[in-house]
Amino acid sequence: MEKAGKMKQIVTDYHAEKYWEESWHEAVPVQDCMHVVNVYPEVKYQTFRGFGGAFTESAAHNYAGMGEEKKKELVGAYFGKEGLSYRLGRITMNSCDFSLGNYTYVEDGDRQLGTFSIARDFKEIIPLIKDAQEECGEPMGFLVSPWSPPAFMKTNGEMNHGGKLKPEYYPVWAEYFVKFINAYRKAGIPVGFLTVQNEPMAVQTWDSCIYTSEEEAAFVRDYLGPALEKAGLSDVGIFVWDHNKEEAFQRFHEVMEAVETEKGAGRYVKGAAVHWYTGDHFESVGIIRKMYPDKEVFFTEGCVEYSRFADVGEVERAEMYAHDIMGNLNAGLSASLDWNLFLDTKGGPNHVGNFCAAPILCDTENNTYEKRLMYYYIGHFSRYIAPGAVRIGTTRYSDAVETVAFRNPDGERVLVLLNKTEKEVPVTVREAGCGIGTVLAPHSIHTICY
Repeated sequence: MEKAGKMKQIVTDYHAEKYWEESWHEAVPVQDCMHVVNVYPEVKYQTFRGFGGAFTESAAHNYAGMGEEKKKELVGAYFGKEGLSYRLGRITMNSCDFSLGNYTYVEDGDRQLGTFSIARDFKEIIPLIKDAQEECGEPMGFLVSPWSPPAFMKTNGEMNHGGKLKPEYYPVWAEYFVKFINAYRKAGIPVGFLTVQNEPMAVQTWDSCIYTSEEEAAFVRDYLGPALEKAGLSDVGIFVWDHNKEEAFQRFHEVMEAVETEKGAGRYVKGAAVHWYTGDHFESVGIIRKMYPDKEVFFTEGCVEYSRFADVGEVERAEMYAHDIMGNLNAGLSASLDWNLFLDTKGGPNHVGNFCAAPILCDTENNTYEKRLMYYYIGHFSRYIAPGAVRIGTTRYSDAVETVAFRNPDGERVLVLLNKTEKEVPVTVREAGCGIGTVLAPHSIHTICY
């Protein structure tokens, strides 16, 4: 360590009465060599942008249904300094499954986009975003993603059940992005990133649209990238794929190969976006960063689906979040955005019944809400790893403890330790010969700051 000092330890376990228990330990010379987690701040990896969640219409609808005092608590729980300190947000362009129904921003058949209006978003979505910005008190970053173009632009004539964007509508759809980004910026919401299509390989019963790698590349290279440039929006980073990690490298590589058939068109692509629904595949994130070191990878969506994990307990759900965040960060992730900020007690509303869990569930009838255990597990990362932090090196003595570490811009180290086992795990945290010894309780997560 640069100098011996105090380490703050924050602990959450599955039976804790208080989720964040802070205690201070004096860092001392470490003799134990059997239970060590080493921290190496001189070993530097990616710079991290921050954590966030999605401002879906469902989330905004639940928020709007709460009383004013509860709203203040809810927005503070995510965006306040005593909450999760979120600094990023994902916005849906047109409806998604977590909307009250299918909708777009133009009238049916309007290929000139003369009727374009985001008036619907001003009812509930934008008020939530504005409250989040005010609570945050510093500039936030926003990413926009579409689930489907308007039905008249698609081969199947509807927003749901897949279908493709008709080739003749490629330039119109690119201009649609421009109009949406400009409208949101005019409203004081600085969209800085976009994904071309949410889950471009999934035919869903809800809003969805299919792209091959070649089609996504052609849209970016020949239409979207040039449209953003022409509109003075070259600062908006385009992320491709926006789907599960198991195919992320293959699809990203295919898109980049196709985009770069035109010299210089690779500049349009800022990076890849990934989800978690088909397993870990952390190596896929690492391969993208290795093969394309000038590009970033964002995690843009993950949730506990009731259709798959209805019987999974709260501890396992929370550990799913922590394990995935750690694996992604260690692989080179630059930003992490959860799915819905707020859902109701059923896991909705959802216009096709695709209910899911969320870190905070609202009961609008009784004006109450509940923070689930996953909320507190996310906080072990988001409350302490600051935007601009750099991931640093660690080693661990056993796979019974999962680790990730960052150095914040002010020099503070943040080390997160996860024990998913049924046994206590002793750990000695060490940097440059000094540190502390601690014990990780069964099914517990610890954050150590110094």
